[in-house]
Parts: sequence; structure tokens; C-alpha cells
Amino acid sequence: MSVMSSEWMRYSTAQALFDARDYRGAATLLTEIIAQAAGDREVRHGLADARLLLARAYFHSAQLSGAEEQARQLLADDPADGYAALLLGRTLQRAGRPDEASPLLKRAEALGYGA
Repeated sequence: MSVMSSEWMRYSTAQALFDARDYRGAATLLTEIIAQAAGDREVRHGLADARLLLARAYFHSAQLSGAEEQARQLLADDPADGYAALLLGRTLQRAGRPDEASPLLKRAEALGYGA
């Protein structure tokens, strides 16, 4: 089995865990996938889907600092990612930081993601 198909299977498993509302299980697996790929420049660029799912898993399991970190990384990689802006804004709201959340939610709305 190739490395890519193995990683794809692990990602698919993480997606299934997320879909089953096992957010902590999904986060654990996604963290491993991202950590293993961190040193590989070719793979690291293609981690946006895994990072987004990880941020969502953190958010849904109330691991807000992890959700914030991943959403900030997504926005650093792609400032026009409206969903990442929405996710970061909602995370900051949930963390009791509405002043920081407000510009992100406005940005998300401007990018087509209703806040």
C-alpha cells in the first residue's frame, strides 16, 4: 500500500469519526496526520482539508485553543478562506472574546459565509 493511500485511509477514518460525533477521536487522528506531514514540504501544502476538519473537531469538542490555532493557520495560508474566518470568529465568540471575533465575522460574511 502506498503512503498516499495509507494517509487517505487515515483521513477518511478521521472524517468518519467526525461524522459519528467522535470529535476527540477525529482530532487525535488528524493531529497525528498533520504532525507526520509537517516535515514534508510537498504534503504540507495539501493539508488544508485536514487542518479544517481538525479545527472543526476542536471546536465541536470545546478545545477552543486548538480550534483557534488551526483556523489562524488556515487564514495565514489563505486569507480569502471565508469559512476559516467564520470558524475563527465563532471560536473567539465562544471563548468570550467578541471584540476579536467581530472583524472576522464581518470578513466571513463579505466572503460569502453568513455570520
